[in-house]
Amino acid sequence: MKKAFAGLGVLLLALAGCADPVAEAPKGSDASAIAFDTSAGQSHITSAKVDSIAAELPASVRESGRLVVGSGSAGGGLPPLAFTADDNKTPVGVDIDFAYLVASVLGLQVEIQTTSWENLFLGLDSGKYQAGISNIGVSELRKEKYDFATYRLGLHAWEAKKGSGWKIGKPADIAGKTVAVSSGTLQEAILLDWNKQNVAAGLKPATPKYYQSATDYYLALDSGRIDLYLGPNPTATYHVATSGKTEIVGTVSSSYPIQGLVGVTTKKGSGLAKPFADALNAAIADGSYAKVLAKWHLEAEGVQKSLVNPPGLPKNKQK
Repeated sequence: MKKAFAGLGVLLLALAGCADPVAEAPKGSDASAIAFDTSAGQSHITSAKVDSIAAELPASVRESGRLVVGSGSAGGGLPPLAFTADDNKTPVGVDIDFAYLVASVLGLQVEIQTTSWENLFLGLDSGKYQAGISNIGVSELRKEKYDFATYRLGLHAWEAKKGSGWKIGKPADIAGKTVAVSSGTLQEAILLDWNKQNVAAGLKPATPKYYQSATDYYLALDSGRIDLYLGPNPTATYHVATSGKTEIVGTVSSSYPIQGLVGVTTKKGSGLAKPFADALNAAIADGSYAKVLAKWHLEAEGVQKSLVNPPGLPKNKQK
């Protein structure tokens, strides 16, 4: 088993606090170690079949005994979401484990098919995949074609050099700082929105910086050329663990100013969203849901209940 270590602080964002579109990182973090399992032979967390929920499935799915899940993680993927294990072929990650968990409650055998992000949606459209479990955020535009059963909060993380002492919870906290984001992303939209609020309040805006790759962002952070990097919370959590050089100093909703949610995605009208949500709620109730998040150190993204098609990212913010 390969393991990577980091401070416990990234684990301790209170679940109740994460219902807020903006949440501060925890105070009083210590140096206790955490670990990620990247081995191909790792076990998947499952739960007992619930016959009443399995009975909600469309007959064709129930009779097939299979759940075909598309994962848009081709090319190695993004740890800890969905990525290739240390045998260079087995898909692992939090989204993979959620596929196994949902399938177990429904009494189905899961089949993971790795594809590109673009082909994931084409596969859902054609019926090749019954579900997409691939960090897909709920948005009003996507809801026109797909149904969602939510299973994680959508969070972005403010990542700083270790020992910065910063806490980012509101626009004023980034005033005058140099912040890296990827161009054309929701992270950039959040940064520009916070800059507008700061200027309106008479504060200095943050200076955006753009680089070509994650490696470039982290080199800039390490050298002090930037103060902060705003990126997806799961990948930031993994980087904190594997590098030991950075820390998460706050989080913000991926659909700011409303709380973003990530959902199991199905073709609209397929009849799968409700049984998926019910399966997730059964797993929440029996504790197996929490075990999946704890395995990948993403407790901060836990939800109290799976919802079918909740309000999502407004169309005017969809990229």
